[in-house]
Amino acid sequence: MLSTEQSPTHRIRSFIRRQGRITQGQQLALDNHWDRYCLDPDADYDFNQVFGRAAPLIVEIGFGTGDSLAKMAAANPDNDYIGIEVHKPGVGHLMLLLDQQGLTNVRIYCHDAIDIIEHKVADNSLAGVHLFFPDPWPKKKHHKRRIVRPSFVELLARKLQLNGYFHAATDWQNYAEHMLEILSAGAGLGNANQTGDYCERPEYRPLTRFEQRGLRLGHGVWDLIFRRK
Repeated sequence: MLSTEQSPTHRIRSFIRRQGRITQGQQLALDNHWDRYCLDPDADYDFNQVFGRAAPLIVEIGFGTGDSLAKMAAANPDNDYIGIEVHKPGVGHLMLLLDQQGLTNVRIYCHDAIDIIEHKVADNSLAGVHLFFPDPWPKKKHHKRRIVRPSFVELLARKLQLNGYFHAATDWQNYAEHMLEILSAGAGLGNANQTGDYCERPEYRPLTRFEQRGLRLGHGVWDLIFRRK
């Protein structure tokens, strides 16, 4: 029997759907580009056919506005990206960016990321998984909602290719410490930093405007990179 944490019916979700304000441009993108960029969470896909090629496949969980994802896709045209986000304003904004820049190496799911990775992504198929600035759920009573938990690490170990990587970044030190502990304890993944600590920000991860402001104010940011063994 599945545990409460793992059960599809009872799993504690790491997000709350918020009805954010959708701008006119975002709504136009949702209306005009949905079929072009968005994937059906109920369908099964061969992602090589979706993108029309075989290329390293990277998933970004909770891409927010999509600015960083669009920058990475533009800077790394040899990679294919699947962005997963539950909030439609962010989905619409990313569609605007993809259309404006003519990017063809990104597809989107507007759905729960764990459901998609668990049921729609083949085992041993991902070159990377990104989790940048997830909700830290700072109150202790809400820590159970944090996405990085033992069952999530087990899922990563199944879906990543050999030497594929998981990259997380957060500006909450307590959450960074929590992720480092959980990831280090899990089987199948090893810290890319041989000292067992945090990593320097790789060049492929763009600095967000929020992050740049925080750094100017002396706030910390912690990057963790773990690879499939």
